[in-house]
Amino acid sequence: MSIPRIQRPRRLRRTASLRRMVQETQLSANDLIYPMFVMTGENETVEIPSMPGCYRYTLDLLLKEAADVYNLGINAIALFPVIPYELKCDRGSESYNPNGLVQQTVRALKQALPELIVITDVALDPFTTHGHDGIVDEQGRILNDPTVEILVKMALSQAEAGADMVAPSDMMDGRIGAIRQALDENGYFDTGILAYSAKYASAYYGPFRDALESAPKFGDKQTYQMDPANAREALKEVNLDILEGADIVMVKPALAYLDIICQIKAHTQLPVAAYNVSGEYAMIRAAGQQGWIDEKKVILETLSSIKRAGADLILTYFAKEVALMLR
Repeated sequence: MSIPRIQRPRRLRRTASLRRMVQETQLSANDLIYPMFVMTGENETVEIPSMPGCYRYTLDLLLKEAADVYNLGINAIALFPVIPYELKCDRGSESYNPNGLVQQTVRALKQALPELIVITDVALDPFTTHGHDGIVDEQGRILNDPTVEILVKMALSQAEAGADMVAPSDMMDGRIGAIRQALDENGYFDTGILAYSAKYASAYYGPFRDALESAPKFGDKQTYQMDPANAREALKEVNLDILEGADIVMVKPALAYLDIICQIKAHTQLPVAAYNVSGEYAMIRAAGQQGWIDEKKVILETLSSIKRAGADLILTYFAKEVALMLR
């Protein structure tokens, strides 16, 4: 004889249709932003060894890949440049060259795919010989305010090229306000700012630095990126970026910081983004290639967990294949 039960949660798990009907978190291509790497040259792709399935593209082939991405329903890409060493210097001056690789790429993308949202990275590490996100003094200290002056020039050059949003990822103090003021003073009122508000000094960035050849040549980034042990500080950083004019705030990385995403989502009315970073991507890829996990299911479960934690937008190298899976 069965025992009467008022609550039987399994009733709503009985069939696939029922499960879909009551699903609390739904992932779609609209949630995804696809990071893309551009390099100089023509008709060439180079696979990134530590990120299997991810490539550096020359501009001509990047345009084709971006068109494929947009046709899958992904609305936005985040652009990252691979800068030849001979164009790097200790101040990253190439970053605001109006004819630089990023600026040329943005113009070409907006001409070919005007509805695609192009988000540009604002940070000096791809452009500096030392690999840090800021100007370095003789004692090896990262100088905040002189760096912000360069970041403003960089953001303005990207806006002039046609970037829809600039994304300061440097973690210098006050850079959001300085960039917003400069954009407005120069008439770029519609250029948005996606702020890397809570960017942690994480060990998950290694493959990305391989992709851009931008690993720091000395020391680390702990004097400007956040301590992974801190949560309240993330809310402080988010508050500052909101006050300074950010349109979207972001947490980076995502998986080890789901609690931070959740807290920030409860804290602000702005859209919240999360970056499913290169190390997270590489771990899933490696396990999938070894046959240790069901890779497709783990990808979907991972991105769903990031959205469930509160992310409205997810930057992920899995974006293209996830869009295909969701179809």
